[in-house]
Parts: sequence; C-alpha cells; structure tokens
Amino acid sequence: MKGIPILMVFLTIFLAASLLIPVPMFPGNIFSSLLGNITAEHREWISAVFNAVFYGVILWLVFVAVSRKFEEEK
Repeated sequence: MKGIPILMVFLTIFLAASLLIPVPMFPGNIFSSLLGNITAEHREWISAVFNAVFYGVILWLVFVAVSRKFEEEK
C-alpha cells in the first residue's frame, strides 16, 4: 500500500502537535479523562496518541479518496 508512509507522516505530525500545543485538544482530552486516575504526564501522552490516531486516520482516508479519484481520471 502506497498510503502507509503518508499515514505514518500524518500520525507523527499530529502526535508532535498534540504534545507541543499546551491546550487540550478534542477528542484526546475527553478520552484521557474517561480513563480515570492517571498522572498528568500519562494523560498528556494518552491524549496525544489518541489525537494522532484520530486525526491521522481521517486525513489518511481523505488522501486515499482523493488519490483514487485522480487515478480514475487518468
């Protein structure tokens, strides 16, 4: 699958952005608060990973759909 490197790039970008932005981002902040008693550092990492997976997969799906559309036009 040629889209896997793109997925990895999106995951990395959103993981870094979620860790560097000091504001809680949806949906990771909600997911980490549902887990209950965890330390602030773990909550930050869990939220960042969940955000990376959530937004990375959404953008990857958009990329796959657009690239298929362009391939069909050829």
